[in-house]
Amino acid sequence: MTKLSATERIDAVNIGLMLVSCCVAVMIPFELFLFSYAILGPMHYLTEISWLHDRNYYTKGRYDALFLLIIGVLVSITFFNSIYRLEIDIPAQFNTQLAWVALLSSLVFVLVKNTFYRIVGIFLIIVTSQLSSHFWLFLSVFLPTLVHVYIFTGLFMLYGALKSKSRLGILSVVILVLCPILLFNVYPDTVFFPVSDYGKNAYVGGEQGVGFFQMHIQSLVSFFGYKTEGTNMTYWLNEVFNSKTGILMARFIAFAYTYHYLNWFSKTRVIQWHKVPKARFAIVIIFWVVSISLYIYNYTMGLLWLFFLSYLHVLLELPLNYTSVIGIGKSLKERFVKSPQQPQPITGSGVQSRNNSRKRMSSPS
Repeated sequence: MTKLSATERIDAVNIGLMLVSCCVAVMIPFELFLFSYAILGPMHYLTEISWLHDRNYYTKGRYDALFLLIIGVLVSITFFNSIYRLEIDIPAQFNTQLAWVALLSSLVFVLVKNTFYRIVGIFLIIVTSQLSSHFWLFLSVFLPTLVHVYIFTGLFMLYGALKSKSRLGILSVVILVLCPILLFNVYPDTVFFPVSDYGKNAYVGGEQGVGFFQMHIQSLVSFFGYKTEGTNMTYWLNEVFNSKTGILMARFIAFAYTYHYLNWFSKTRVIQWHKVPKARFAIVIIFWVVSISLYIYNYTMGLLWLFFLSYLHVLLELPLNYTSVIGIGKSLKERFVKSPQQPQPITGSGVQSRNNSRKRMSSPS
């Protein structure tokens, strides 16, 4: 029996974590997501940002992360302006434009080192941000949520599997792709545990109406072409919590988020995000405990407390996402595209060997 390497053992653990996440998501989708988001989420944000900081956020410039930080601050101001009605005059598509700038600028940060070309590139991205209105659903809803936790996680896993040449790593990526199919087809008409009143209140956002969880499911329902008329709140609450479509979407969201976090923590020995100065790690633990306490006290308060951090970690990870895609392309090219063989130089010994061969061929046997 072949002994598994350390990387393959981690890949095997990840396959198990995926299957467990799938099973729990089928049983209690709404509560699983709320638990993962509140308990695992804050620790993930903090440790990943710390890990990215030590690697210069995978960019070529020293202050690139500051640019993304400013975008995160502006998005947060827009968000709190809508929640607390601060009466700050902000254009309706401002957040979508900011997401456009962050997404494309991150590519510049990864590929371009020349300062002049960087400035020109970012200027053009800002000028063309008006085009972002055509992609508002992707940029404002899916990019910081499901694209981040599911698509980018899959790409990160594939990049690691190709680098380590782990068959179990490739298998784990295949299973990640198959999991949504299982979630949509295993007992699709069965609700094992209906969402609790606490869960409904957390999704809606309490008295302040911070219902962006609910909005994610609504957007998925609309995106996949399901019935969307009757867009009053009563209709949507029923669609989210009681309809077959809403529950199936909730399963996928719960699985994607839960495994996204578990994947990060399962690869601690490989990524080594825990190897940081003790003072910084202590701050991470304190911040995490405070965040959990706020979620326990009032789930909506926890959401508001961590909104900036949760969105910022998505922005700061974008250069790493591009790096993963580029790395996948290079790995596949090395594997499937054979480089032309260079002619071997003829050395002195080679000439002598060829002359001896000619003498043997010309001499009688």
